[in-house]
Amino acid sequence: MKAVLLIGVLLLTSVFSPAQVIPPDHPDPEKQYQASAPMINDLVHTRLDARFDYKNQYLIGKVWITLKPHIYATDSVELDAKGMDIKEVALMKGSSKVPLKYNYDGLILRIKLDKVYKGGEQYQVYIDYVAKPNEFNAVGSSAITNAKGLYFINPDGTDKEKPVQIWTQGETESTSVWCPTIDKPNQKTTQEIIMTVPDRFVTLSNGTLASQKKNADGTRTDTWKMDLPHAPYLFFMGVGEYAVIKDSYKGKEVSYYVEKEYASVARKIFGNTPEMLEFFSKILNVEYPWNKYAQIVGRDYVSGAMENTTATLHQESAQQNARELTDGNHWEATIAHEVFHHWFGNLVTTESWSNLTVNESFANYSEYLWLEHKFGKDRAEEHNYEDKEGYILGGNELKDLVRFHYRDKEDMFDAVSYNKGGRILHMLRNYMGDEAFFKGMSLYLTSNKFKAAEAHHFRLAMEEVTGLDLNWFFNQWFFGSGHPKISIDYLYNQDEKKVKVFISQTQDSKIFQFPLAIDIYNGTKVTRHKVWVTEKTSTFEFSYDQLPDLINVDADKVLLAEKKDNKNSAAFLHQYKYGKNYLDRREAIDHFVETNNFEGLQLALKDKYEGLRRYTLESILENKTLIAAIEQDILEMVNKEKNRPAKAAGLEALAVLNKSDYLELFKKNLNDSSYSVAGAALKGVLGLDLELAKNEAKKQSKDAKGKLSAVISDIFIRYGTQEDADFVISSYAKMPANQQKFDLSPRFCDYLANVNDTEQFRKGVDAVVEFRNAIPQSVAIIKTMLNGYLRTVISKKEKLKATDTSGNIQAQIDYINNKIKK
Repeated sequence: MKAVLLIGVLLLTSVFSPAQVIPPDHPDPEKQYQASAPMINDLVHTRLDARFDYKNQYLIGKVWITLKPHIYATDSVELDAKGMDIKEVALMKGSSKVPLKYNYDGLILRIKLDKVYKGGEQYQVYIDYVAKPNEFNAVGSSAITNAKGLYFINPDGTDKEKPVQIWTQGETESTSVWCPTIDKPNQKTTQEIIMTVPDRFVTLSNGTLASQKKNADGTRTDTWKMDLPHAPYLFFMGVGEYAVIKDSYKGKEVSYYVEKEYASVARKIFGNTPEMLEFFSKILNVEYPWNKYAQIVGRDYVSGAMENTTATLHQESAQQNARELTDGNHWEATIAHEVFHHWFGNLVTTESWSNLTVNESFANYSEYLWLEHKFGKDRAEEHNYEDKEGYILGGNELKDLVRFHYRDKEDMFDAVSYNKGGRILHMLRNYMGDEAFFKGMSLYLTSNKFKAAEAHHFRLAMEEVTGLDLNWFFNQWFFGSGHPKISIDYLYNQDEKKVKVFISQTQDSKIFQFPLAIDIYNGTKVTRHKVWVTEKTSTFEFSYDQLPDLINVDADKVLLAEKKDNKNSAAFLHQYKYGKNYLDRREAIDHFVETNNFEGLQLALKDKYEGLRRYTLESILENKTLIAAIEQDILEMVNKEKNRPAKAAGLEALAVLNKSDYLELFKKNLNDSSYSVAGAALKGVLGLDLELAKNEAKKQSKDAKGKLSAVISDIFIRYGTQEDADFVISSYAKMPANQQKFDLSPRFCDYLANVNDTEQFRKGVDAVVEFRNAIPQSVAIIKTMLNGYLRTVISKKEKLKATDTSGNIQAQIDYINNKIKK
């Protein structure tokens, strides 16, 4: 799973980083050891016949489950079956059913078998049941924000802006809300899923479509077969009206299920998938093991994406129109993440949620691998840095990567399992070298294929390949918490022509040990020194013939650490010009901004990588004086820039100056194919010609997303009328849960205070509440602030109530009060 919402919310924690608080009604998580699930009975095969009651949002199911005792003889079996009506439980004897005694408490179905079965002796249980997902009270997590397993989207078709769909979400243990099973990650089973649906719908499940049969009542029965074993949380059913775009990889079907309006751009969104399959197969030396690869987009799915075996589910953010794609495919890394899971997570699966790292850390790091391969090292390093910051700003220092103590399994889906774990793999790759690193990954996969594994299995594979003891690395990073916080200082002795480099660890936790590359530069000549940091303050002395231009500590820029490098401006300038990595230049740019170094910023605006050109501009947006000092360089960059987000950043910087000289430039870019460029241009016009901006906002509101939508919403909120309410409310509701939406929220709530139509008002309040509810509890202060914005609406409505004779305002106040309490 790619926890997009989790990562997005971590952007908020750059402002708010609350400590991890244990709620008083929870026992101390340190006292709860989370063991792997005992394997008493093993799943062998699951055959499900599913029909759907759209009106009641039920699944009417019949399931045949083949099992066997793991090793010890047993006369009973326990199945996870959450919130179901159980109609019949029987043992299959050929085609005959033998009734079995059972006990059901709404969560566990305890079945007494007809005899004692020996280890390895197979038997088949039949269950007739009704699943009622909406009636099951399930709690999700930051990444998986609900846990009812089976979702009916717009089942009665009353919402004309939303398609009718059904999709499932099994991780962590929610498949058992719609299909009885042993819902643990260390179980593996083959499967057959039979779905009967209205004939106008397409279906998708794991494996291949074995048969389709049209029925006399206007329905169709599709049978999907999965011949290789996988974990129950990876079971999937998808139903809806989709365009199915087909590709291929080595004769295997690769398909993209998108809403019909996105059919023409489906290949622009997902079209790199066959190349991903080829690239990952090659570097892992393990061929893609499954018989197809499909990707489907689900409405109202808020957990990013989910790697259901051969049938990945993506949230609707994946669907981007042609204008959005001119800014680049923002879903590219997520697509790679889910593809890679088909090796790390699906082929070899975490033994327990404590060992989630063997799923999510690897999938997270695959994003770096793919971006490096397809778009270059700068793009990959940018992504690597953003993920590192997501972990560091998240207040996760006390959490081990492999964690046997937690309140709930859902707590494992955090920036430690994802971001930190990916950065740890990056360090291990640098330490081992590419050949050994990828050979070790291959050995891990081949040794454990179709099995469950833990971090120690990975360690043993890497040790076998390298011939090295890696316990020091794994104990520190996989089975430990925190990260180094280092301060770097330099002391030159010109008389002796020696320099001392002091690396001090300032964190309160344990002292880390790690290898480090230190590059010493004289002009373009570089001398590398490899050292080990082992003490609270480690000192390294180097001789030189000529005073170094730069001493570059952590020269490969791989260390997961917070770093304060106390070198001078000349050294940073040299680092920018001659450093080998993205972070060399980014660190220098940060120094240029902090010290108002015009020369450095002028160089940065011409950086070879568009991401750093954009970053430079975004870093100075709050500094009008600095923008004015390099104004001509920004203008030159804007006029030459081919990359749309970078050009948009340049226009936004020029807009800060509020100079009429640039009105024509902004007007020229108002109709750019990029929403980012058009939005930045409209923001520029807004500061110079209000009436033109208002007219342009109305004109462009018919086709506005991203930055353009945000600017138009801002204009309507500040200067619009009641007629603009539909656009403002729908635009806010459709925005992803990110910093931009949070920044807009107070102004949006101010706008709601002036909305008279009660139906529109309720939609606006619902949009804020939906955003609030999507925020994880770990940043509860954001939830509190959003409730505060809603309370300001109440205050303003209270002042208007005296002149209201309809009673509508009181109804609106009551509506908000009710929503705040929920």
